[in-house]
Amino acid sequence: MGSVVSLVRAQSSVEEIKNSVSEALDLIDFKPNGLVKSVAIKPNLCYYWDAATGYTTDPRVVAGVIDCVRERCGMDVDIKVVEADASAMRTKYAFPVLGYERLAEEKKVELFNLSNDGLEEKTVHVNHREISFKVPEVLLKSDLFVNVPKLKIMRATKITCAMKNIFGCVGVPRKVVYHRFLDEAIVGINKILRPHLTIVDGLVGLGRFPVKLGLIMASVDPFSIDWIASQIMGYNPSKVRFLKVAMKEKLGNLDGITTSGETIVEFEKVFPKENFISSRRLWGIQFWLLRVYHKIVGDVIPSALEEA
Repeated sequence: MGSVVSLVRAQSSVEEIKNSVSEALDLIDFKPNGLVKSVAIKPNLCYYWDAATGYTTDPRVVAGVIDCVRERCGMDVDIKVVEADASAMRTKYAFPVLGYERLAEEKKVELFNLSNDGLEEKTVHVNHREISFKVPEVLLKSDLFVNVPKLKIMRATKITCAMKNIFGCVGVPRKVVYHRFLDEAIVGINKILRPHLTIVDGLVGLGRFPVKLGLIMASVDPFSIDWIASQIMGYNPSKVRFLKVAMKEKLGNLDGITTSGETIVEFEKVFPKENFISSRRLWGIQFWLLRVYHKIVGDVIPSALEEA
């Protein structure tokens, strides 16, 4: 069964963003299910690109999420902001470079590298394929798991938002091993890890180029978020393959998906739709630069960070 997806306009100040997050939660009537003592908040940290590029979850949005969690769950709740290492990113460097160390100090929360956690082997079947994942224990045990993705396009999957950000929770850095069957892998990890709440950072949307979109979205269902997000980004969601696979696997259901707050069209007309030629060129340049850097230095982590 689908869920309500709220769409709320957001301004740029920390207080205004927090108020927009709170409004988005009110519009979906979100209430924690039972006593909450531990919280894991998963932003999308993409390489070392600043939030202004549209690639990375803005720490101001996470700050608003932290404040709202404390208001609704209690001031003494244990909050961890979590991320896993990736092939081209080390979380221990991304946290300070992208402003999350400062956020943690201000909000008195813990930064936690999922790749350093105890990892449980979990196996699922998706589309007649058996897929195994190393899943961080903290995400399986948290009383409240909050997914805070970005709103952006991705050549391999058309969109990347709620469900794709859960793929980033896989504890092993080399997630490239899943890319041959990425759509199935996205659905597979979402079968295992089910966030209780998704809050989308759409302050900057990343389409053909980044744009100030000024949007906060919220829902308890990642599939419902992605169905609406696809439309905002100019795609027919029924043609986004991992959403089709999710429906086939009974992980997504169109019945009951509704929106509250602002209308989809208000953001759809602003979002810079993908131009396939320019998109291929942009991604090609980015990956070429990474390959060249790797060939020269033998790693994809900038030496300035290694020496810090």
